[in-house]
Amino acid sequence: MAKVVMYCTEVCPYCVNAERLLKSRGVTAIEKIRIDLQQEQRGLMETRSGRRTVPQIFIDERHIGGFDDLAALDRAGGLMPLLQQ
Repeated sequence: MAKVVMYCTEVCPYCVNAERLLKSRGVTAIEKIRIDLQQEQRGLMETRSGRRTVPQIFIDERHIGGFDDLAALDRAGGLMPLLQQ
């Protein structure tokens, strides 16, 4: 299964929804980077993704985007092939 990294905060409903969707697709390990606890990671997230909001999701270094982007990718049938690489 692909490596999944998610920049998140503790009180983010979109982060919870993204994690729920990923787990429903068989992802057992998500590397969560809490930008509310590690302020230096916020800048890294913004540099990597070009965005300031959470979650920001990466699958094998490929930037997927936030929850809406992840859900759209799943609806279009593109999520599972990325996860199974």
